[in-house]
Amino acid sequence: MLRRLLARVFWAFSRWTLAGGRAPDRPTVLIGAPHTSNWDFVLMLAIAWRLGIDVHWLGKKSLFHRWRGTIMRRLGGIPVDRADPARVVGEVVAQVHAGTVFGLVVTPDGTRGGNAYWKSGFYRIARETGMPVTLGFVDRATMTTGLGPTMELTGDVSADMDRIRAFYADKHGVRPERRTEPRLREETGSA
Repeated sequence: MLRRLLARVFWAFSRWTLAGGRAPDRPTVLIGAPHTSNWDFVLMLAIAWRLGIDVHWLGKKSLFHRWRGTIMRRLGGIPVDRADPARVVGEVVAQVHAGTVFGLVVTPDGTRGGNAYWKSGFYRIARETGMPVTLGFVDRATMTTGLGPTMELTGDVSADMDRIRAFYADKHGVRPERRTEPRLREETGSA
């Protein structure tokens, strides 16, 4: 209840407009892109709390040190050790298979720019759990943020990513110069 109230206050005073679709009606992997600023985190929480989505999100392990760890975990954070990212994929898949249901927010372009490829964890998690992917977005050009379509992944990585690229083609992020094109290494055969 408090989270929804905080979200209402945020949206009432924010320069950003909440746009797009409704909350998914079943467990989903929520992509947060383009991820170009730390403000994306605030916008993600405001979207989730306003729409009543119980979310968890993946974040670099260093965010979870000392007192910040308690806060980040209460906000739904799951620490990721970048030296062993496959481990967290396995843990999330195990939680879903054990019956734990939640919306999982993933920012596949990783470190807010400077990458040639998106990280493929979101794709592997969605395929291994059977969860659909919901395309969340931030677009500074229109000052809108929200949820786009929810889609089932087919396993044809190039075709699935073509659909994702088409959606994000006109989305710019808070800092457009840091945007990473939605592309996975697996599409090029250099995985």
